[in-house]
Amino acid sequence: VQLQASGGGMVQAGGSLRLSCAASGRTFSAYNIGWFRQAPGKEREFVGAITWGGSETHYADSEKGRFTISRDNAKNTVYLQMTSLKPEDTAIYYCAADRTWYPPVDMYKYEYWGQGTLVTVSS
Repeated sequence: VQLQASGGGMVQAGGSLRLSCAASGRTFSAYNIGWFRQAPGKEREFVGAITWGGSETHYADSEKGRFTISRDNAKNTVYLQMTSLKPEDTAIYYCAADRTWYPPVDMYKYEYWGQGTLVTVSS
């Protein structure tokens, strides 16, 4: 599975962005997808994840209520809708795929990673 994140850009605090994670490969629908981000000088951290069928999602506490993950397996795409953005959300956002679900927060278990997309939130 090859992944490509897109949709990043610059937005003012309080604004919204929708990131996309497009995948190639016929087995995309068999993979759980996680979103991670890495801010300058910081470690990569978990943002949220969605199961292969889209029936379950899990979010980091700081993103609950602001971020929503969805997927369209017919389009081989997972979305990360971000609202009420804050300057501290500034980071490179990555999507990753893995066949196992638990634990979704563990970045080391994800088998495939896409190139990131930069999100910059100005105050």
